[in-house]
Amino acid sequence: MAKSIDVSDLDIYYGDFKAVEGVSMTIPARSVTALIGPSGCGKSTFIRSLNRMHEVVPHARVEGKIVIDGQDLYGADIDPVEVRRQVGMVFQRPNPFPTMSIYENVLAGSRLNAKKMKKDEADTIVEKSLRGANLWTEVKDRLNKPGMGLSGGQQQRLCIARAIAVEPQVLLMDEPCSALDPISTSAIEDLIHELKTDYTIVIVTHNMQQAARVSEDTGFFNLAAAGKPGRLIEFNPTKKIFSNPDEPSTEAYISGRFG
Repeated sequence: MAKSIDVSDLDIYYGDFKAVEGVSMTIPARSVTALIGPSGCGKSTFIRSLNRMHEVVPHARVEGKIVIDGQDLYGADIDPVEVRRQVGMVFQRPNPFPTMSIYENVLAGSRLNAKKMKKDEADTIVEKSLRGANLWTEVKDRLNKPGMGLSGGQQQRLCIARAIAVEPQVLLMDEPCSALDPISTSAIEDLIHELKTDYTIVIVTHNMQQAARVSEDTGFFNLAAAGKPGRLIEFNPTKKIFSNPDEPSTEAYISGRFG
């Protein structure tokens, strides 16, 4: 089941540099939350903290709390690998594993989590995940072909299939359409609408229209000045953010006066 995420007083560091400061928000379950703001204000750093990928960077750390279903993701007894299974991620550029077939790409995460898997069980996971990513009908007759042989939009949907194959509760998307053409972007946006019935989705996007189209809630990040930490300036329902934001800087960014 998809879960809500409660973030409290989160500070994110690269060594001594504080990249993100004082973020608090509640991300609702089974909905899409968009994060917008100019480049370099900490949006991608923030979502990487939601599945503990930030800490794989040397000397990176967080302070504060991220709680899913009553569990502090940074608690002393929490396994980061299990967190990353529960909180999947889709990156800016499609990244199928180049030496693997479409079939094996989908199963990559599942094979890491399961020591042995019967053929019929693997077949079921592959079909279910590819159907979930709206890709099954396009690739069902070439599952043993390389994943890299697909178009860019298909590769991104393959990466989404790989992410949902391990049945996460949360799906993070870091500018998933920025490298795609308009038709592929539309297909991914349609898919996001379908996936939110089963997953809690957080998407970073520089496309204001996309944020307005796909999300129920939007967070606006910004910097006070160069060299200062990124901060969450405003977090509100998307309709309010784009029609009557609380903060003047939110309105200035959305209207294109900076960013």
